[in-house]
Amino acid sequence: MSYGDYSSAKKAGKKDYQARLMRGQKPTLEVLDDILESPDSLTQVSLGLVQIPIDQIVGTRYEGRSSSFAGNFMPILEDTTEFAHKWVALSRAHENEGIRDPIKAYEYMNKYYVEEGNKRVSVLKYYEAISIPGYVTRIIPKRTGEKENNIYFEFLDFYKVSKINYIWFSKEGSFAKLQEAVGKQPDEEWSEDDQLNFSSIFSRFTAAYEANGGKKLTITAGDAFLSFITLYGYQATDALSAAELKTSVAKVWEEFELLEHDEEIELKMDPNTEKKPLLSRLIPLALGEPKLNIAFIYEKTPRSSAWTYAHELGRMHLEQTFPDEVVTRSYENITADTVENCIYKAIYEGCNIIFTTTPTFAQASVKAAISNPDVRILNCSLNTSHRYIRTYYTRMHEAKFLMGAIAGAMAENDRLSYVADYPLFGNIANINAFALGAKMINPRAKVHLEWSTLKNVDIWENIRKVAPSCISGRDMVIPEQPSRLFGIYHYDGEHVRNLAMPLYHWGKFYENLIRTIMNGTWKSDDDTTRAINYWWGMSSGVVDIICSQNLPVGTKRLVELLKHTISSGKFNPFAGILYSQTGIIKGSPDNILSPEEIMEMDWLAENVIGTIPEREELMEQAKPVTSQQGVKMKKA
Repeated sequence: MSYGDYSSAKKAGKKDYQARLMRGQKPTLEVLDDILESPDSLTQVSLGLVQIPIDQIVGTRYEGRSSSFAGNFMPILEDTTEFAHKWVALSRAHENEGIRDPIKAYEYMNKYYVEEGNKRVSVLKYYEAISIPGYVTRIIPKRTGEKENNIYFEFLDFYKVSKINYIWFSKEGSFAKLQEAVGKQPDEEWSEDDQLNFSSIFSRFTAAYEANGGKKLTITAGDAFLSFITLYGYQATDALSAAELKTSVAKVWEEFELLEHDEEIELKMDPNTEKKPLLSRLIPLALGEPKLNIAFIYEKTPRSSAWTYAHELGRMHLEQTFPDEVVTRSYENITADTVENCIYKAIYEGCNIIFTTTPTFAQASVKAAISNPDVRILNCSLNTSHRYIRTYYTRMHEAKFLMGAIAGAMAENDRLSYVADYPLFGNIANINAFALGAKMINPRAKVHLEWSTLKNVDIWENIRKVAPSCISGRDMVIPEQPSRLFGIYHYDGEHVRNLAMPLYHWGKFYENLIRTIMNGTWKSDDDTTRAINYWWGMSSGVVDIICSQNLPVGTKRLVELLKHTISSGKFNPFAGILYSQTGIIKGSPDNILSPEEIMEMDWLAENVIGTIPEREELMEQAKPVTSQQGVKMKKA
């Protein structure tokens, strides 16, 4: 029987050998010494005895050991050779009692190269074993800054706390996200129970993923697993049966396909203005009912939150604009724990379009969209990549640039204060745009940055010490708080003099979004393979500013001129040479930052005095939203 196994293994080896030759690849095993000209000159660390994942064993240490095997570790020598006899003996031993003797191997970039035990590896690969014990020496490469190199060093940090070596990712930052997704702090070590439980969950997921065709995708099983548990939750994934897991994996397949594309998000920078027959494009509902039944889901109430109040004004604008085509309803004081039930309640009550108005609702929005493909669900967040929902946001940095210009013009002592809330995607761009606008009008202007969500910090004490000419506070008034501390204002401790405020015109935004459904643009966009993010600005009328009568006439005229140049596309706040606190960001006067560079900013302009806080510095209330949309600082 064992010689028959050898013949089968040799047949698989010959087939792989020929296939590699046809592709112009080396047909035998990879050799570590060929990959590294001088491996002994690199840092080497003994890992001791570990379980080596069989799939990650790709070659041998020395050239002389490689020619007996095809590149898949199957034998290619004839049945009558001594090599074949030894292979058969190992095969019999494995069938009778299992191969227990550890091999010796080197690990480089999370791939393993055998020094002793090539035939043992070959036999176990033939029998489709999961792992083999081995004494491993890790060879650590030099840092190069290249993507694969960066991922490997992220893996080293992850391995240090988890001792997990069988999961891999194709995108930077994924190991840290996995550590968070399983409920661990960044440097928290895993117990043996943690390791065993993870192995079980990941193995069951991988089986379901491959059963659905995962090996045909270019992403790793780790990429898909992280996407899945981010959506469903780690503990909830553990609770799924094999059949439930396979079904759930199939339902979210488009999310996995989305990961294959480097450009995961298709940005819609302006509304599509194409006109099509209105009545033929409306969603058909029961006779006599409104054509569009739209739900707005709020984290707070319009009375207690300026953000929610702005969206509520947008909801009311929709009803006024489309009195015969649209009916809306709102749900208030919804939390991350209750939003999923709220979405299903809205669907049960007949809503066929649902706006979830905060990034913390994104995960629940995706889960509901997967289960209800006929319902359009949109989440108000920036740079969020999901295929089953669409996301939307405004280019508020355009208005903040104008606000900065006003503040710079009114800064008699060259000192400004900017009060920010969360270090999120987009918010850093707002801060920098404000600083650049102030500097353009007043080259001496300094922007003192304060964060309202920091623990144990009295920002008003800090502001009093700075004694700024102008303060940039929250964007608009909160109905339940009759305070005038919003927009840009002078404040001497007693009296407030408002100068200007930025405006989120969510009504115009929602109107334009609904028109994409009415004119058929929405449906035509379904053909794209990427996630869709609407990111509209001044050119669409969804972002604006309101100037106070306290502003000088000349300053108002300047603001109108700048507004026109931004709206017409003739000027971009992030054009030209840009300096951060640490040096040049862009050194060409013809340069313009890409939308992605604007969204993902993790630097502050040179005239900003302050820092971007880490998550552990923030209040507990800030952590859910920063977990979903928080800026991740790149390590030097």
